[in-house]
Amino acid sequence: MPLDWGTFTLGHSPDPDDAFMFYAMAENKIDLRGYRFEHQLEDIQTLNERALRGELHISAISIHAYAYFADKYALLPCGASMGDGYGPILVRKIPKSNGQIPNPNQHVDLRDSLRGCAIAVPGRMTSAFLALQLYLGDFKHIVVPFDQIFQAVKDSRADAGLIIHEGQLTYARSGFQKMIDLGEWWKRETGLPLPLGGNVLRKDIPHSVRHDLVQIIRESIDYGLTHRDEAVRHSLPYARDMDANLAGKFIGMYVNEFTRDYGETGRAAIRKFLGDAHAKGFINAPIKVEVVE
Repeated sequence: MPLDWGTFTLGHSPDPDDAFMFYAMAENKIDLRGYRFEHQLEDIQTLNERALRGELHISAISIHAYAYFADKYALLPCGASMGDGYGPILVRKIPKSNGQIPNPNQHVDLRDSLRGCAIAVPGRMTSAFLALQLYLGDFKHIVVPFDQIFQAVKDSRADAGLIIHEGQLTYARSGFQKMIDLGEWWKRETGLPLPLGGNVLRKDIPHSVRHDLVQIIRESIDYGLTHRDEAVRHSLPYARDMDANLAGKFIGMYVNEFTRDYGETGRAAIRKFLGDAHAKGFINAPIKVEVVE
C-alpha cells in the first residue's frame, strides 16, 4: 500500500443512517487493512459543496449533486440511500380553518395550489430539491438549513417546507401536514426507488486502493446490518428528536439491500432521475454514471 494513500478524509452527515453505515469503521470493528480514515461530519449541502471543490477523498453526497462533480468522483456501488416508495416530504402548517389541501393523487390541483408559494428547501444541490423540480417545475424557494425548515414555515417565511432526514417521521407531531411524499410520487410514476444519497470516491485514487476502499465500506455496512442493535445504539446521539424505536425505523428506511449494492434497479433509478432532470433542463449536460466496480 503506497504511503501516500494511507489516510483518507471521509465525509458523511451527522445522521443516524450514516452513523449506522460507518459505525464499524469508526469503532474499528472490521479490518481496515492498514488505512486510516478521518471522519468529517457535515450537513449534506456542505458535503455537496466540498465535493464540488474535490476536497474529500470519500464522501456522502446527494445523487443530484453528483451531476456537478462526476468529472472528479466516481460513485461507490454501496452506501446508497434509496426511498423505495417514500422520500422527502412537502409539508405545510396544519390549517386553522376547515380548508382542505387537495388530495395528493390529484396532481394538477396540488401543483396549481403551489404556484407562487415560497417553499423552504434544504439546498439546491440536494436530491429532494431536484425531485420537487421534477414534480412541480420551477418554483419559488428559499434555502434554509434542513433542521430549520419547520421553523421557517412556522414563522411564515415560507408557505411550505421540503423535509428530509428525521423530519419525514416527525412532521405530524411538530404540527405540520403532509402535502406530498415525493418518493411515493416517483415510485408511482416510474416504478423505481427515488435515489437520494450515495457515496463517492475521488478518481485520482489508484484502482487497487479503490477496490480496498469499496470492500471496507461494504463490510462496514454489512457489520451494521448484522449487529443491528449495537449499531443503532451507536447512532442514537445523532438521532435528533427520535427515540430508539423511531431511529431504528429511520435507519431501516435508508440502510437496506440497496445500501449494500445498488443492483441494476438502483442504477436504473439513478439514470432515470438524472436523465429526466437533463431532459427537463434542470441539469445542463447529460451525465454518464460511473460506478467503482
